[in-house]
Amino acid sequence: MAESVVTNEAHHGAPGGPEGEATRRDFIHIAASAAAVGAGVMVAWPLINSMNPAADTLALATIDFDVSKVMEGQQVVITWQGKPVFVRHRTAAEIQRVIADNNASDLKEPQTDQERTKVGHEPFLVVVGSCTHLGCIPTFGTGDFGGWFCPCHGSHYDASGRIRKGPAPLNLVVPPYEFTTDTSVRIG
Repeated sequence: MAESVVTNEAHHGAPGGPEGEATRRDFIHIAASAAAVGAGVMVAWPLINSMNPAADTLALATIDFDVSKVMEGQQVVITWQGKPVFVRHRTAAEIQRVIADNNASDLKEPQTDQERTKVGHEPFLVVVGSCTHLGCIPTFGTGDFGGWFCPCHGSHYDASGRIRKGPAPLNLVVPPYEFTTDTSVRIG
């Protein structure tokens, strides 16, 4: 019995006793936690990195287009950042109609035609060609307001790309763009 008491006393006061083992145990826990965090970062990084834009998308951050190719009353669809963009050369009658409708009561997202076009280039309308309801591509020259019609759920847009009827909550998006010359537009 005396031996067991001496053994217990030796473990309590000795540097290699339970206090020393607790220190080693803490180090093992810290090292294992650090290794787990490092492994978690290594596993998560490819997923996080995959959310960055692809190189081909970044390369198309801006695109130049010659609007002289679009005849009056026609539309051209170009691709910018993987999205369809409608470049429409509107007729004088279409412009008069959308300006007359600037204050129409059925505009879900009130915007004037002047807010959606560039000064001096009003005949040209540049909008992202995705319905703001569910992202379908509206058809040109159809619908009740002389603009676009989305056949998926029945949204009608006017010749200024403003939503006039149907479930779409917002106007067709006007991307950032500028005219670099009288006939060249830069989108993006």
